[in-house]
Amino acid sequence: MNIPSKIVEQAVEEFSTLPGIGKRSSLRFVLHLLKQDPEDLEGLASAIMKLKNDIKYCTQCQNIADSDICEICANPNRDHSLICVVEDVRDVMAIENTLQFKGVYHVLGGLISPMDGIGPNDLKIEELVKKVSQNKTTEVIFALSTTMEGDTTNFYIYKKIESLGIKTSILSRGVSVGDELAYADELTLGNSILNRTPFEMSFQR
Repeated sequence: MNIPSKIVEQAVEEFSTLPGIGKRSSLRFVLHLLKQDPEDLEGLASAIMKLKNDIKYCTQCQNIADSDICEICANPNRDHSLICVVEDVRDVMAIENTLQFKGVYHVLGGLISPMDGIGPNDLKIEELVKKVSQNKTTEVIFALSTTMEGDTTNFYIYKKIESLGIKTSILSRGVSVGDELAYADELTLGNSILNRTPFEMSFQR
């Protein structure tokens, strides 16, 4: 790609490091920004810096937040005895959009994947076990992607908390095998939450 400015070329390189952004899309973004007023660019730059410097992770569930505790965990109207275990913050957003879940969450920060060098200690699993054992938890819902990595993570956590005698459930298979939760449509995902099944049934078939 022949770019007549080293400054523009560097900006294009930076934008192209974002997920799903190729060089051509990156160039369009940069050329668009060149046409914007300086005030608009300053606002964009400020927002990006705030992402890095001011965003926090909830001390109770690991969701993104503006303070130490996210709005969901701080809400007294949520059912704090019901914990939904998800892979990342995109899944929290997806489930919240269904308006069908009134409990709280626990964000693992990934899935167990030996092929990628990700083990249980790389995730927020021990924090979940501690939370479940110390709080008055009545049910843990596994809402991980229906992949081999998701199923492996579900089973690992289940074995960690099995002795606590807490109800465990899994989303109904309205979410197709191999699908990522964040990309499921709201109706399907909402029904999968409402029609969840005991986790034990998922590996006794």
